[in-house]
Amino acid sequence: MSTKIHTLVDALGNPVHFFLTGGEAHDLVGADHLVPEMQAGMLIADKAFDADERVLQPLADAGKTAVIPPRANRRAARDFDRHLYKERHLIENFFAKLKQFRAIATRYDKTARNFLAAVHLTAAAIWLN
Repeated sequence: MSTKIHTLVDALGNPVHFFLTGGEAHDLVGADHLVPEMQAGMLIADKAFDADERVLQPLADAGKTAVIPPRANRRAARDFDRHLYKERHLIENFFAKLKQFRAIATRYDKTARNFLAAVHLTAAAIWLN
Protein backbone atom coordinates (compact mmCIF):
# COMPACT_ATOMS: atom_id res chain seq x y z
CA MET A 1 0.00 0.00 0.00
CA SER A 2 1.50 3.28 -1.09
CA THR A 3 0.90 6.51 0.79
CA LYS A 4 1.49 10.14 -0.11
CA ILE A 5 2.20 12.77 2.55
CA HIS A 6 0.80 16.24 1.84
CA THR A 7 2.38 18.92 4.00
CA LEU A 8 2.11 22.62 4.78
CA VAL A 9 5.26 24.30 6.09
CA ASP A 10 5.74 27.78 7.51
CA ALA A 11 8.13 30.47 6.23
CA LEU A 12 11.04 28.76 8.00
CA GLY A 13 10.32 25.33 6.50
CA ASN A 14 8.85 23.91 9.72
CA PRO A 15 5.86 21.60 9.24
CA VAL A 16 2.49 22.89 10.41
CA HIS A 17 -0.04 20.43 8.97
CA PHE A 18 -0.10 16.96 7.37
CA PHE A 19 -2.61 14.96 5.37
CA LEU A 20 -2.22 11.40 4.05
CA THR A 21 -3.72 10.07 0.84
CA GLY A 22 -3.24 6.97 -1.21
CA GLY A 23 -0.16 6.99 -3.39
CA GLU A 24 -2.22 7.16 -6.57
CA ALA A 25 -4.17 10.26 -5.44
CA HIS A 26 -3.56 13.57 -7.18
CA ASP A 27 -1.96 16.40 -5.21
CA LEU A 28 -5.23 18.36 -5.36
CA VAL A 29 -6.82 15.85 -2.98
CA GLY A 30 -4.31 16.96 -0.36
CA ALA A 31 -4.88 20.60 -1.30
CA ASP A 32 -8.61 20.20 -0.66
CA HIS A 33 -7.79 19.38 2.96
CA LEU A 34 -4.76 21.61 3.56
CA VAL A 35 -5.77 24.90 1.92
CA PRO A 36 -8.76 25.52 4.24
CA GLU A 37 -6.45 24.86 7.25
CA MET A 38 -3.84 27.33 6.04
CA GLN A 39 -3.27 30.32 8.31
CA ALA A 40 -0.57 32.04 6.22
CA GLY A 41 -1.29 34.82 3.77
CA MET A 42 0.57 33.14 0.91
CA LEU A 43 0.77 29.67 -0.61
CA ILE A 44 3.83 28.71 -2.64
CA ALA A 45 3.20 25.47 -4.51
CA ASP A 46 4.16 23.64 -7.69
CA LYS A 47 2.23 23.33 -10.97
CA ALA A 48 0.08 20.49 -9.68
CA PHE A 49 -1.83 23.04 -7.58
CA ASP A 50 -2.71 25.26 -10.56
CA ALA A 51 -6.46 24.68 -10.31
CA ASP A 52 -8.84 27.63 -10.45
CA GLU A 53 -11.84 26.20 -8.59
CA ARG A 54 -10.02 24.04 -6.02
CA VAL A 55 -7.04 26.19 -5.05
CA LEU A 56 -6.73 29.61 -6.67
CA GLN A 57 -10.29 30.85 -6.18
CA PRO A 58 -10.62 29.76 -2.51
CA LEU A 59 -7.29 31.46 -1.76
CA ALA A 60 -8.37 34.66 -3.53
CA ASP A 61 -11.72 34.62 -1.69
CA ALA A 62 -9.84 34.38 1.62
CA GLY A 63 -7.59 37.29 0.62
CA LYS A 64 -4.50 35.10 0.30
CA THR A 65 -1.86 35.13 -2.40
CA ALA A 66 -1.01 32.12 -4.56
CA VAL A 67 2.50 31.77 -5.98
CA ILE A 68 1.95 28.84 -8.33
CA PRO A 69 3.39 28.60 -11.84
CA PRO A 70 0.79 27.99 -14.54
CA ARG A 71 0.57 24.58 -16.19
CA ALA A 72 1.85 24.41 -19.75
CA ASN A 73 -1.61 23.50 -21.10
CA ARG A 74 -3.42 26.35 -19.30
CA ARG A 75 -5.78 28.20 -21.65
CA ALA A 76 -5.88 31.54 -19.84
CA ALA A 77 -2.41 32.91 -19.18
CA ARG A 78 -1.68 33.64 -15.55
CA ASP A 79 1.38 35.34 -14.08
CA PHE A 80 3.20 34.44 -10.86
CA ASP A 81 6.08 35.89 -8.83
CA ARG A 82 9.15 33.96 -9.97
CA HIS A 83 11.31 35.47 -7.24
CA LEU A 84 8.99 34.29 -4.44
CA TYR A 85 8.61 30.88 -6.09
CA LYS A 86 12.29 30.22 -5.40
CA GLU A 87 11.37 29.86 -1.71
CA ARG A 88 9.55 26.59 -2.51
CA HIS A 89 12.80 24.81 -1.78
CA LEU A 90 11.81 24.95 1.91
CA ILE A 91 9.22 22.20 1.47
CA GLU A 92 11.69 20.11 -0.51
CA ASN A 93 14.25 20.61 2.27
CA PHE A 94 11.70 19.43 4.84
CA PHE A 95 10.97 16.26 2.85
CA ALA A 96 14.71 15.61 2.51
CA LYS A 97 15.03 15.84 6.31
CA LEU A 98 11.95 13.66 6.80
CA LYS A 99 13.31 10.95 4.52
CA GLN A 100 16.53 10.74 6.53
CA PHE A 101 14.47 8.75 9.04
CA ARG A 102 14.45 5.23 7.64
CA ALA A 103 11.07 4.25 9.09
CA ILE A 104 9.46 7.13 7.19
CA ALA A 105 11.38 6.68 3.94
CA THR A 106 10.59 2.95 3.74
CA ARG A 107 7.16 3.19 5.44
CA TYR A 108 7.60 0.51 8.10
CA ASP A 109 4.14 1.01 9.59
CA LYS A 110 1.34 -1.02 8.07
CA THR A 111 -1.57 1.27 8.98
CA ALA A 112 -2.02 4.86 7.85
CA ARG A 113 -2.75 5.90 11.44
CA ASN A 114 0.57 4.58 12.71
CA PHE A 115 2.44 5.99 9.73
CA LEU A 116 0.93 9.45 10.30
CA ALA A 117 1.88 9.21 13.98
CA ALA A 118 5.47 8.41 12.97
CA VAL A 119 5.47 11.36 10.59
CA HIS A 120 4.27 13.65 13.39
CA LEU A 121 6.92 12.34 15.77
CA THR A 122 9.65 12.74 13.15
CA ALA A 123 8.44 16.23 12.25
CA ALA A 124 8.60 17.20 15.93
CA ALA A 125 12.20 16.00 16.06
CA ILE A 126 13.00 18.00 12.92
CA TRP A 127 11.26 21.07 14.34
CA LEU A 128 13.36 20.87 17.52
CA ASN A 129 16.68 20.68 15.64
